[in-house]
Parts: sequence; structure tokens; C-alpha cells
Amino acid sequence: MSEQATGSDNGQACTGVLVMAHGTPSSLDELPAFVESIRHGRPLAPEQMAALRARYQAIGGCSPLAGITRSQVEGISRALQARRPGKFVVALGAKHLSPSIEDAVGSLVAAGTGHLLGVVLAPQFSAASVAEYERRALAARSAPGGNRQARIDVVASWHLLPGFVSALARNLRTALDQLPRRSRESALVLFSAHSVPQRLIDEGDPYARQVAETAEAVAALAGIERYEVVFQSAGMTPDPWLGPDIREAIRSGARGGAKAVVACPVGFVADHLEVLYDLDVEAAAVAREEGVSFARSASLNADPELLEALADLIIAAEEARPGDEP
Repeated sequence: MSEQATGSDNGQACTGVLVMAHGTPSSLDELPAFVESIRHGRPLAPEQMAALRARYQAIGGCSPLAGITRSQVEGISRALQARRPGKFVVALGAKHLSPSIEDAVGSLVAAGTGHLLGVVLAPQFSAASVAEYERRALAARSAPGGNRQARIDVVASWHLLPGFVSALARNLRTALDQLPRRSRESALVLFSAHSVPQRLIDEGDPYARQVAETAEAVAALAGIERYEVVFQSAGMTPDPWLGPDIREAIRSGARGGAKAVVACPVGFVADHLEVLYDLDVEAAAVAREEGVSFARSASLNADPELLEALADLIIAAEEARPGDEP
């Protein structure tokens, strides 16, 4: 796999796999362009940009997400090649910065793929996330130079994918087992995901339900009885965002007798600012203020179990599609 897709070399028709991810600045120099992309061309106020820059500096100067995403896409590509040699061509498309979703669609069409299958590296569906990726992919197909006849199908969600749930449960148990026994017995597990505007949920968006279903499945597999589903990283807008917020859940847990809190981010599949800062710095600071231990289950990143499960998902989706009509 490369950022520029390459076609099958066996002369057979192949399927293009468009792996879509959020994207991130590779350095602080790219931060202004990244922010403008997120805010649709509207720059942040200087004091807000300074605060955001300070967050990146607190996690080492930049997010590791770009490299992790490339490793994830390469792992999916290898797993597909091992299972169906020559059948799939894989390209990465980022929502923000490069390689863009539009560039990835163009490279897959240029590689001669007759059908494009999109998978977003976000397990739960929301109109604020997966639906936006799908819209971008479909618009790229219809753009000048695109192929309006190319069929694009996007996997809506994979929040209960067995390999995903299993990998999360494994990492959660590892985090719990590393706590002192006395803290472990009263530990509160907080399954977290990125918040979205409350109005989306009120309009029927399945995001909150799917996050809860992921948490329930992970808890059952890991043997966890005491847990809560919480949200984090809400936007700074006057509209209400989905809660409860993880920081308040930590405070409530401490008041309820918890000696330790373990955060398990079920809405993310990689280390990035919302994990490395919002959890490891901000949420951990709240735990210290409340006098409770804080731990976080490791992000999945390029975990082979996850990537192989996604490859199986892609194969199943391709084999289940009804036909080649656009």
C-alpha cells in the first residue's frame, strides 16, 4: 500500500479500498492549515491557537497519528493481500490535510478499480463523522476528472466487530491488572468516546447507542461489572454536547468510593491529541485532584488483531455486495 494506489498486477478486476481517517498535522508548522481545514477556513483567535499549540507541545510537539494511520492502512493492505492476493488496491484518504479523500479516490479510479469500498477508521456511525467521510468520497467521484460510473459503498459502522471488541477487552484487562490489588477491586471503568452535539442524538443519530453497545460488549468480554459510558473532547460552542463528560464522571466516581479510575477509549482506534492530552493529561489531572489512581488502556493503533478483523470486514462487505451496477 502506498498513498498513491497501484493496480492489480494479475490482469483481474480489483476492488479499491478507500481507508478514511481524520488526519493530523505532522508538525506545529502545519497546525494553522489543519485548524482552517477543520473550521472550514475560519482561523482561531490568537489566544485559542496558542492554547491549542500548548496542548500539542504537552504531548511532545506533534501528534503521532499520521504515522499510526499509515501503519494501520499498511497492515490492512497486507492482511487483504494475504487473504485475497491481487483482489484489492488500498489507498488512504484523510479528512484533513494530505493525502486527501479526493486524492485517494482519484488514485483508486486511475488504478482501474471498478468498485470502491470505503472504511472509516471510526467504529461508531455519526452524521458528524462517518456520514461526512462518505459525502466527501461520493463528491470526489462526481468531481471533474472523476468517474461518475464508479460505484462507492461505505461501511456504515463496525462498532461490534469481534476483533475490535476482543482487542479492546484485552488491553483493558492489562490496564486493570497493573493496578494495585486494593485499587483494582474498587476501580471504576470509564468507556469514553468523542462527544457530538446533543441535537444530533435528539434527531435520531445512532452514535450514542452504538458507543454504549461497544462498551457493553467490551465489559462483558473483559468481565467488568462496574463501568460507565462517558464522553470527552466536546467542542467549544454554545450548543449542548453529549455527556456525561469524563472529568465529571471521575469526580463522581471518587465521591462514590472509587480508589482508581481506568479510562478505556472505545470511540478511538489510535493515539492522538484527544487521547494523549484530553485523557492522559487533563483527565489524569482531575483524578489526582480527587485523590484516585488513574490508568488508561492502551490504544489499539496498529494492533494486528484489529487490522486483520478490518480486512475480514472488507472482504465480507465486498463478497456480500449485490452486483456491479453503479
